[in-house]
Amino acid sequence: MTAVGTRAVALTHAVRRRLPGLTAAAAAVGMLALSGCGIRTTQVPVDAGAAPSRMPCQVSGGSITPQAQQQGVPVRVYMLCGSQLESLDRTAKISESKAADSPPEFAQALLDELLREPASSEQEAGFTTYVRGPLLVSGARDGDPAGTLRLSRQPEDLPTPALAQIVCTLAESRATQAGGAVLLGGPGDYEPHAYVCSARAKERPGGAVPTLGALPSPSATDR
Repeated sequence: MTAVGTRAVALTHAVRRRLPGLTAAAAAVGMLALSGCGIRTTQVPVDAGAAPSRMPCQVSGGSITPQAQQQGVPVRVYMLCGSQLESLDRTAKISESKAADSPPEFAQALLDELLREPASSEQEAGFTTYVRGPLLVSGARDGDPAGTLRLSRQPEDLPTPALAQIVCTLAESRATQAGGAVLLGGPGDYEPHAYVCSARAKERPGGAVPTLGALPSPSATDR
């Protein structure tokens, strides 16, 4: 090797030692040159994981059998599915006459459905319930507004998702007579509250269940 060649090699090594990013910069320039010439560069695929899944919240084939329809009244109850309240068709174990003539008994039949653990097909669809027993329903007391239902536990003491289940299930049934609101009280001397099944309560059952500011006047028989 000539003296000039030896000096060139030494100068190259010196530059590489002082500028470690030179190789990467040269590679980047080379990539740009290739792309400008119409040659496409390859990209390494990145595995970001599976897309988030959502429960179907729909029971295959329905949950009411022909035999069950003969033994009770078809009803719609609200269970939790995918962190929201979703309706579920059930058959309440009560006669049609009692369901029509006795709102407290019908409300109890609805609560019994909320207390019942979801069947295997309902669990596979993502349904669950927060309502736990024992939980009984009675009618209005003296001085209560007409249509009041008294629970054996104070409504405010129930888990919020459970109260949302109860309110939405009763609000959309003939067990209530308060124009869409549910008048619920507890076993104590506290006045009942008019709970509302709002769209927000269905979407976020973990939040506070809304109430109306003013209650209906007591019925004439209760004054």
